[in-house]
Amino acid sequence: MNIYMSGRGAFAVQVADALLDEGHKIADAAAPRVRKGQSDEGNALSWDRLRSWAYARGIPWTDSAELRAMHVPDGVDVIVAAHSHAFLGRRTRARAGVATIGYHPSLLPLHRGRDAIRWTIRDGDKVTGGSVHHLTERTDAGPLAAQEHLFVPPGSTAQSLWREHLAPLGVRLLLRVVSDLAEGRRIEVPRDETVATWEPAMGAPPLFKPELIALPGTTSVDGSRWALHSR
Repeated sequence: MNIYMSGRGAFAVQVADALLDEGHKIADAAAPRVRKGQSDEGNALSWDRLRSWAYARGIPWTDSAELRAMHVPDGVDVIVAAHSHAFLGRRTRARAGVATIGYHPSLLPLHRGRDAIRWTIRDGDKVTGGSVHHLTERTDAGPLAAQEHLFVPPGSTAQSLWREHLAPLGVRLLLRVVSDLAEGRRIEVPRDETVATWEPAMGAPPLFKPELIALPGTTSVDGSRWALHSR
């Protein structure tokens, strides 16, 4: 399969390496110019890891902040989003001949949003998992292509849960789905929106949602977090 990678950091590199090992081709890559917290674009040591990985292999690179349909070359079969914070619009997704897929570190439709793992730890969840889904216009809301659960080890932090469990699971699930697509198996399981939840990024201020403010004398509602079906 001819793959377009959109991602960032070590996870995107792990996915790209695994895809190459399986015999797939990485046509192009989109990644941030520099690593999180860095600012010196002129210093190659500050580049995002996927950008550095692509450069060393002669693979064309695009700044993910500027990614548009015109940056996806002809002949791409699958666009893979691996820890990508770039929104892939309809025209960009349409450039993939077979599918556009992404990995989310939760049991979707639970914990939609950028900080899914941190909310998993904050909420004391005993079970979590990973989901590969088809990207759509709605964030983290496309049909599922693969999903697996795992138990949260006692004493886990967001970092340890990601690095030791959810990242390796994500690599494996993405490889499985690309293999399915290569063999003509396209799995699309619709979501149960009645159990969907969404949480904001923890670094952002609480969202103000007037419709979630309780009336005097009733139980207060935290407007920074809510179930999707309560809208």
